[in-house]
Amino acid sequence: MKKTSNLSPLPREGAEVGRIGIFVGSFDPFTIGHADIVNRALPLFDRIVIGVGVNERKQYMFTAEERSQRISDLYKDEPKIEVKTYNDLTVDFAHREGAQYIIKGLRSIKDFEYEREQAEINRSIGDVETLLLYADPRYESISSSMVRELIHFGKDASQWIAGK
Repeated sequence: MKKTSNLSPLPREGAEVGRIGIFVGSFDPFTIGHADIVNRALPLFDRIVIGVGVNERKQYMFTAEERSQRISDLYKDEPKIEVKTYNDLTVDFAHREGAQYIIKGLRSIKDFEYEREQAEINRSIGDVETLLLYADPRYESISSSMVRELIHFGKDASQWIAGK
């Protein structure tokens, strides 16, 4: 028998009403692939919170403030988007934001397997659904780690960084 949660997928008391999704990641840096997922998810939600993850065990090329500011600048004219940093479980961040959905982008079958497992965990411990959007084929090979590696070796990666 599947254990069900007492948490409601609807916004809690005091939370704003509407369909709210979070799009989370390290975004080190925020690529055109990330921006494509946000732009495609935007019509589906009343509000999207882009959560810039901070993991103290991870080394970043850009600080959390730099990553957040770059994304905020990119979406400064979009009232439905808010950018915040977080350093705990994604499902807890979703609850704080009153979000019913976690938005994820998929580039490959490998991404799908990982995200499917994460979606099941988030559903079971937090009663939050995951919306999987397939990457546009033009962006399937783009990753933040690929962009960081190019920058590390002195190559121009600006064509893959959103807003550049």
